[in-house]
Amino acid sequence: MAGTALLLLHPDAAPVRAPTASTAAAVKLLVEGPYSARFAGELAASRQGFFSSRIELAAQPDPDFVQTVARQHAIGVTSGQKFLLATWRGVPVTAFAASFLDTSVAIFTLESSGLRRPADLVGKRVGYRRASEGDVAFDAMMAQLGLPRSQITKVPDRDSFDALRAGEVDAIIAAIDEQPDPTSSAFVKLNVIKPQDYGIHVPGLVYFASNALVHEQPSMIADVLQGVIRGWQFTYADYARSVPVLAGTGPVRLNSDRLRFELQQQRPLVLPTGGRIGDYDESRWRTLRDILLFAKLGEEDVPLAQTVNYQFLRDVYRRSPDLAAPGAWSEEK
Repeated sequence: MAGTALLLLHPDAAPVRAPTASTAAAVKLLVEGPYSARFAGELAASRQGFFSSRIELAAQPDPDFVQTVARQHAIGVTSGQKFLLATWRGVPVTAFAASFLDTSVAIFTLESSGLRRPADLVGKRVGYRRASEGDVAFDAMMAQLGLPRSQITKVPDRDSFDALRAGEVDAIIAAIDEQPDPTSSAFVKLNVIKPQDYGIHVPGLVYFASNALVHEQPSMIADVLQGVIRGWQFTYADYARSVPVLAGTGPVRLNSDRLRFELQQQRPLVLPTGGRIGDYDESRWRTLRDILLFAKLGEEDVPLAQTVNYQFLRDVYRRSPDLAAPGAWSEEK
């Protein structure tokens, strides 16, 4: 009874176990935050049995998430920014693939405002969260375009769509999956300004593991990577099949309509035109490093070459070339 009560109090922390016949110790795959569309690939892989080894998926809201993954010798999913800053602090972890190939943050304005380009934001009020992924990307975008950031009033803790609708700010910096969907009573037509449209390309969500796991059980990394690739393929191949599977994950069901909307918003980040699921390149990491240094959020104490691994991804696609075939997800459904 006590265990049941704890699950009811903390539903998002309940693990989702992949079917397995193995009795070997499980390796944890931790996602930072509650189950949602952004972790659809991991959820699908777990529910559909795409992991061949014993992988235990769990939501792990934790302010020190990267350190927790390292301490538990686990695999995790977090933003590229949080990962890189943690490695600079000496946390022993290695990134091995991308979940979102680009940042999911954007700048939103009301369609009626006429604010459609970064230059239109000069002299305006922008709601944001200090030192967040969006804050850093926004400053880098404005600097890249040579626009005067000193003439923009940044309003902390006013990054909600409620604040935008109420006129408290002229724009907000938020994740694309946070915007109201057309069926919501809070829906309003929006303009969206994406940093990647103006040359700011950085890893969005990334898969990483403790260095101990990378060195001691590299096959586990390859297994998880192959599983999540198949999970994302399943997710986007046919919403009629995947949404019911994903919505039924965990003790608390996800809203199917909302889930479908969020999946559609993030699709280009997972399945870029001409790209492969999970792929990333060194240029994105260099850009992220440079803008974090520009924002004075840390110092690069550990070189990128020691914290980012490209070989796992290359090996998985070489051994299973069918994973790169677009047929499983090319058709919009």
